[in-house]
Amino acid sequence: MTTGLWRALRPLRPLQCIPGPLADVPLRAASHGTALLYPEHIRTSPLQQALLAAGSASMALYDPYRHDMVAVLGETTGHRALKVLRDQMKRDPEGSQILQQRPRISLSTLNLGKLQNLPEGSLGREYLRFLDVNRVSPDTRAPTRFVDDEELAYVIQRYREVHDMLHTLLGMPTNILGEIVVKWFEAVQTGLPMCILGALFGPIRLSVQHLEVLVTELIPWAIQNGRRAPCVLNLYYEQRWAQSLRALREELGITDPPIHVGRA
Repeated sequence: MTTGLWRALRPLRPLQCIPGPLADVPLRAASHGTALLYPEHIRTSPLQQALLAAGSASMALYDPYRHDMVAVLGETTGHRALKVLRDQMKRDPEGSQILQQRPRISLSTLNLGKLQNLPEGSLGREYLRFLDVNRVSPDTRAPTRFVDDEELAYVIQRYREVHDMLHTLLGMPTNILGEIVVKWFEAVQTGLPMCILGALFGPIRLSVQHLEVLVTELIPWAIQNGRRAPCVLNLYYEQRWAQSLRALREELGITDPPIHVGRA
């Protein structure tokens, strides 16, 4: 399957030498005189999209931690869901502002000192704590490449960059159990096929004990919260760093997890 995916990508290799954007550069059209819709864009045919989708799905299901394959799967299968999300953002004042200003979340755009000095329990302080405890970085998010619409490319990039914010909101660690719970929440919230597949097939690797807890306690909780909360892409998190995480959860209707999910 890896060979098939590589063959599908081979015609695209000459475009991969194009310099990538800085993490804090908004996704915008490169110019009117080029075939590229935004920095890092790789134009693909319907056949290439299908091959990329099939290959990335197989690899992502085999190894859920292949974030590059998960990213390709999201881009090649999510067009319809991304349009729905984009339209939801346009209808919301805060979401519309995000679409217009194109904020990015990366180490180069985060003022870590300012976040560290925020009050205990604030969104910014808790987000920073999440990054530190779980040893993750916002800079690990892959740039969008295979979405043939500049605005939708930003929507999926934004979704990737707020993923850790959802972990913070839901109180979930980055272990496989925590990731699956977040994927169920995201599947309900976004309708992205990538999230639905991750939610359905991710539990295959769990132990019987964790699977029972997931099915009886955590999945119902994630679905309920995903349905109740407004679209989480409509939140301008960068303007809410000082807001109490507890207050933000209450605003969104997100309740505490039914059980504690540890890092192990």
